[in-house]
Amino acid sequence: MSERYNICLDVGGTKVLGAIFNENREIVYRLKKRSKSKGGEAANVEEVIAGVVEEMLDGFGISLEQVNAIASCAPGVVDQETGVVLFTPNLPWRNYDLRAAMEKRFGVPFYAGNDVNLGVLGEYHFGAGRGYRNIVGLFVGTGVGGGLILNGSLYTGHQFKGGELGHMILDPGGPLCNCGQSGCLEAYASKQGMSAYVRQQAARGRESLLTEHVQEGVFRSKHLKKALAADDAVAMEAVDRACHYLAVAAGSLINIFSPDLVLFGGGIIESMGDRFLGKILAELDAYCMPAIRSSVEVKNAALGDDSVLYGDLALIEGL
Repeated sequence: MSERYNICLDVGGTKVLGAIFNENREIVYRLKKRSKSKGGEAANVEEVIAGVVEEMLDGFGISLEQVNAIASCAPGVVDQETGVVLFTPNLPWRNYDLRAAMEKRFGVPFYAGNDVNLGVLGEYHFGAGRGYRNIVGLFVGTGVGGGLILNGSLYTGHQFKGGELGHMILDPGGPLCNCGQSGCLEAYASKQGMSAYVRQQAARGRESLLTEHVQEGVFRSKHLKKALAADDAVAMEAVDRACHYLAVAAGSLINIFSPDLVLFGGGIIESMGDRFLGKILAELDAYCMPAIRSSVEVKNAALGDDSVLYGDLALIEGL
């Protein structure tokens, strides 16, 4: 009998990452492609996702008959029971039945969930969250996502709409977020928020190595690293600002949930997590109660780009 596989996808605002898992929960093939969400329709993003699946099947040399299931995240509000993407701030999906579209296309069971919910779930079962019962996760990338493990279970709230920690409002008079609110954590601490800050400073006549990279979108992590290495003042201010608001948000979440662990992940953290974590820790104690803070560990995610992929696998396996 031929081996069976699961296909897991991480769909973000700027990329689609895919992986094939074997029966031993090992990644045996992976592929990353840029997503084409800017100004596109849902079907365009669907085509990118489907293209990744088809290219992986071809590249690894297996057929759909050998696939148990496919699972994917989406960066927004996702109904895990129905597979409908209700809303995504950074992709053109509103009440979009992703499960129906993908099952029609591939004819195998399809699962979907919020990206950071699944990232935290992956870390809980397979990464830095093993051994903890209560976890607050903040994942920093194109946006800022949140995920919660409470008493050993993924918390998704009423109708799977909970855990949108990136959209807590830290300043009602702050910058506009793609979700429609102003002053969200995401508007300060994400690649989008930091890129908006660089554009704002450029409009004031300040020079930065990042300016050319943010004119039509967000910078890539390698550009931020290069700017920081050159002691670029605007880049350093953007990072300091992001870390300040991440510390404020994490402090409030510690006070609310008293978790065992606060976990930072996502593309920015994967790229320069130690730098970010050090700045966050330098401020964190000022924003939470000492008696609660004393029992909380703070870590970077261990699985890197694979956090969400392992969360997809946990979703398929019903963990």
